[in-house]
Amino acid sequence: MTETPDHGAPTGEAYDWFRRGEELLRQGNAAAAAQLLQRALAAEPGSRAARETLARALFDAQQYEEARQLFAQIVADHPSDDYALFGLGLAALRSGDPKAAVEHLSLAVAMKPHDHHYATALRNARAQNAVDPVGGPATAGVPEDEPMPRSSDLNVPSELEELLRGIERSDGAPDDDAPNGEVR
Repeated sequence: MTETPDHGAPTGEAYDWFRRGEELLRQGNAAAAAQLLQRALAAEPGSRAARETLARALFDAQQYEEARQLFAQIVADHPSDDYALFGLGLAALRSGDPKAAVEHLSLAVAMKPHDHHYATALRNARAQNAVDPVGGPATAGVPEDEPMPRSSDLNVPSELEELLRGIERSDGAPDDDAPNGEVR
């Protein structure tokens, strides 16, 4: 069933919105991708691919808490999903929770010990946690009247930023809910 446009709503079905959202994310338009992907996820709430792609789009759009919540939902449903743990760890780090980031990233590294991106993210989270070992926002030396540093000011290599901007899953596993056994 194809929906008719209603007050700027996209045409098509959930799969169409998902594919267009993926393409927008690949092109670097995370905010627009997030809008389409939210619509796709609302239409197909059980779609793991839509949830993960939306989490990546929200992360890229610097909506770290929202991304963190979606990655956490994936981990709750699929505790052995190393990529979701990695995304959850990065989102926690960007949300100012290095203690939680270390926890999630440690699990991802344990699952894939040879993954350079996972190991680098874990080292950065541990470094942030060392600044504030109790786990709250790493604010040592920042006066209360100054705003928290922007996400781009945190000590996370740019290659990690790129990882959530379209890297293919390195395990090559078929996506559970992608049509035709498509690999994500």
